[in-house]
Amino acid sequence: MKKWFYGLLGVAVLAAIFVLALPTILHKAGMHPEYHGPKVALPAKRALVITTSHDVLAAPGETEGPATGVVASELTHPYYVFLDGGMQVDVASIKGGQIPIAPDSLGRVSMTPETERFLQDSIFQAKVDKSIKIDDIDFSEYDIIFLAGGWGAAYDLGYSPVLAEKVSGAYYADSKPVIGGVCHGVLGLINAKDRDGNLLVAGRRMTGVSDKQIEELNIEITPQHPETELRKAGALYESQTAFRDMFATHVVVDDEKRFVTGQNQNSGLETAHKMMQVVADREQ
Repeated sequence: MKKWFYGLLGVAVLAAIFVLALPTILHKAGMHPEYHGPKVALPAKRALVITTSHDVLAAPGETEGPATGVVASELTHPYYVFLDGGMQVDVASIKGGQIPIAPDSLGRVSMTPETERFLQDSIFQAKVDKSIKIDDIDFSEYDIIFLAGGWGAAYDLGYSPVLAEKVSGAYYADSKPVIGGVCHGVLGLINAKDRDGNLLVAGRRMTGVSDKQIEELNIEITPQHPETELRKAGALYESQTAFRDMFATHVVVDDEKRFVTGQNQNSGLETAHKMMQVVADREQ
């Protein structure tokens, strides 16, 4: 009896150690990698971070399902990169008001230093609780426009005529803002058009979350998938892969250096830094 008890206790202890170590294990495997590349400062420049307003993971047309929204790191990582680089950062969403944050992205396993910082940052929290509606923003006033992802973005970013029109306008703005995003956020680019009515992403190197990652996570219920939609729009899609693509990462700067896109939730830091680098290089 004692032998059985101590054996069971040993299993429980090992399980507890594994649970405690899981965030570190996932990080070492490639989840939310640290950024070690060059950093620049852009004082007096402005950045706009845009998110979804959709909060339910369900089949198109259905209204009941698990809570979803923007993935926390895809909001917090670019925000703090821009802020710490001296930029003024505004936060907007499709409908304005409180931004839904996917609950699982606030859990211990998904937590990052930037998200922990957000949970202690009353100013940032106020921006998220009372985000600006995209209709009320002049995109041409910004130097960087970043589209955050998350499952919620699959339901509204690619379907918003306002967002498509404003991205199109921003492309032709005198300020020439650098436009981009990560994961499902890139869906906000697929319907933007040039002055001849052609899709802006056509012929451009771009990335976004892969169909493989969506299939591996078994969340194919969403109405749009970035890889599929980018390819349909004529973009030259590229990505990296891993034993599970949630551990891969990839960032693409298009040849014109107007669009910077990141593959998935791991790519936010690098994408934001490269957007800033593109802006800084113009100043030289």
